[in-house]
Amino acid sequence: MKPQPQPQPPPRPPRREKRIRRDTNRGQWNSKAEFVLSLIGYAIGIGNVWRFPYLCYRSGGGAFLVPYMLMVILCGIPLFYMEVLIGQFSGTGCTGMFRLVPILKGTGYCMVVVNAYCVCYYSVIISYPIRMLYYCFWKTVPWSTCDHHWNTPNCTAIEDLHNHVGETLKTSSDEFFHLEVLRISSSIAELGTMVWGQLLSLFITWLIIYLCVVRGIKSVGKVVYFTAPFPYLLLTILFIRGVTLPGAASGIKFFIYPQWDRLYDLKVWSDAAIQMFFGLGPGWGGIVNMASFNNFRNSAKFDSFLVVSVNVFTSIYAGFVVFSVLGFLSEQSGIPVATVATSGAGLAFVTYPQAISMLPLPQLWGVLFFVMLFILGIDSVFVQLEAITTSILDEVEVLRNHKWKVTLILCIFFFSMSTIMCTNAGMFILQLFDWYSSALAIIVVCLVEVIMVAFIYGIDNFMTDVEFMLGKRPALFWKIAWKYITPIVLTFVLFTSIIFLRKITYNGIEYPTWAVAIGWLSFVSSIILIPLYVVYIMIIKRDTLKDSLKKRLKPLDWTPADPDDRADYDAFRRERKMPAFMSDTEA
Repeated sequence: MKPQPQPQPPPRPPRREKRIRRDTNRGQWNSKAEFVLSLIGYAIGIGNVWRFPYLCYRSGGGAFLVPYMLMVILCGIPLFYMEVLIGQFSGTGCTGMFRLVPILKGTGYCMVVVNAYCVCYYSVIISYPIRMLYYCFWKTVPWSTCDHHWNTPNCTAIEDLHNHVGETLKTSSDEFFHLEVLRISSSIAELGTMVWGQLLSLFITWLIIYLCVVRGIKSVGKVVYFTAPFPYLLLTILFIRGVTLPGAASGIKFFIYPQWDRLYDLKVWSDAAIQMFFGLGPGWGGIVNMASFNNFRNSAKFDSFLVVSVNVFTSIYAGFVVFSVLGFLSEQSGIPVATVATSGAGLAFVTYPQAISMLPLPQLWGVLFFVMLFILGIDSVFVQLEAITTSILDEVEVLRNHKWKVTLILCIFFFSMSTIMCTNAGMFILQLFDWYSSALAIIVVCLVEVIMVAFIYGIDNFMTDVEFMLGKRPALFWKIAWKYITPIVLTFVLFTSIIFLRKITYNGIEYPTWAVAIGWLSFVSSIILIPLYVVYIMIIKRDTLKDSLKKRLKPLDWTPADPDDRADYDAFRRERKMPAFMSDTEA
């Protein structure tokens, strides 16, 4: 008996080329105003108040605005606009944007790590105003006198300092901040114990952050209606009070009087470039991420010009607010403005409070000032935390339905990591990471971004993408800026940042060599991900470097997120005969 033929399985359908799944449900801003306000809140932070005014007066006053504005026009605006365009076109965050040149995806991971460092130490910075608010409700603000248990025999009233030139004396506000608020140790080597009041302030800060971002852009989009414009109301109140004080005119003159000879100093130009760079915030991924929730046809150029203009205005406006009060402090104390003017934490938590203590109702002015600092800072944390969260959700699809859980875990994690900065050595640790972990790394990231767009993907291809999205090809200026001017300025900023990098100190105390090594390690730990990702791809794909570069220097599904826009774009590319994307099998 012949064996019966076995039934054959039906033929397999031809294998369809897999296409990367794109999340078309990431959400979208409810209005253009939400996007613009979120970017304003992100780009405008504490640095506008405590760094720009001091940098301006130190670098030539009004003359400093010449190199600063040149840097903003030639580099700041092009970088800002480019990142808005990338995010809006691709609909992805700071890791997904590197589908443009897949082998550079490690740069996206680098951005996530840098944001993580920054979120940790920046959250501690904005917890200081919360701590200071508590003291604003004392009957007499405690930083105004030297009769507290934390004061030392070196404490003296600021009015008497000019009579003790050369002596190692401290003002009451200086001892209050360092010996009571920080309870600072002698150096970073002496970690000490937990400052419980500071830990509580940090917890309150993270609780507020979580409640504001728990629903992603749905909650952030509502919160920014308050957090973005409200600091301007407080700034205006402080401005009116400041300019009506005796001595305000001399302080403002000191701030804006131009010293044209300073324009011959290379460091002034370097400072202008760095201030532009970190004032606007490109390279962190926040701009790309916020723009990824935009309407695909949104007028990105107008938004970019508006946000950058508001940022520049705020920096100058804050300078008038700060130096009007410093002029008053100078007149009351008899100490020159140049001596009382400081930057960073010293300005925000020592010098300015000292001036406030000399005003009628210092508690009121203290509340206004510290609330303004907190709100200015918290917006930046919103955007950075959202950039980290979105990058994780873009990479791990199964987590996209659990965003609030991911956000909660991240908040708990970053709060836990930040607690070491609530110890007696906390300010030393904070300054170390602020000094090394982010500054140089972000310059490198921006340089990679510009090279990716202008030279690898091709500036003409990018401008054609923008033409499809906005219906009009960008002007020749943008092509020149993105391909030539911006890379040159970024290279200048990188090298001058390294050349002029001073040895780190805090409050006159130098850091030991091992601490400096940790600082540099924090820098290396982020940028090392760029070459490590190239090596990783070579290992898992078993490709040579030449093959990896050849394949992965081509874009991978660089298309709009919306299916309708994507179909139109595919037809548009065929019509323009643009190069093909890399296939998933190659990836």
